[in-house]
Amino acid sequence: MSKYLVNKFLYTVDRDPELVERYRTDPAGTVGWWEKTQANRILNVPEAEASTWLAFEEAERAALVAHDHVALFELGAHPFLTLTLFIAMFERDHPEPLSYQKAYGQALAHLSLPYPDIAT
Repeated sequence: MSKYLVNKFLYTVDRDPELVERYRTDPAGTVGWWEKTQANRILNVPEAEASTWLAFEEAERAALVAHDHVALFELGAHPFLTLTLFIAMFERDHPEPLSYQKAYGQALAHLSLPYPDIAT
């Protein structure tokens, strides 16, 4: 599992409002595009600098496409990154303040300590 790559996806998508909307409406297309064009991009360096070997594992790709924050957490994705991105995508669909955040937490309630390791 490449926690780094999953976290990089969550981080970079969350910082671009257009990508947030694209990921919300077309998760499979966005994940595929990002993996093909952005995954190997080295952040904060000249455009020509890139790696060549990074790719999602199938479980990671499936969880990202499904917007499955529980599976992402179980795989070791950082919960702050999933929470902030998913609030941007889904809070608007909930009728009252904090109702998305409460639902997010309830979906993780079955987990107990020790939580999955989120170190990258």
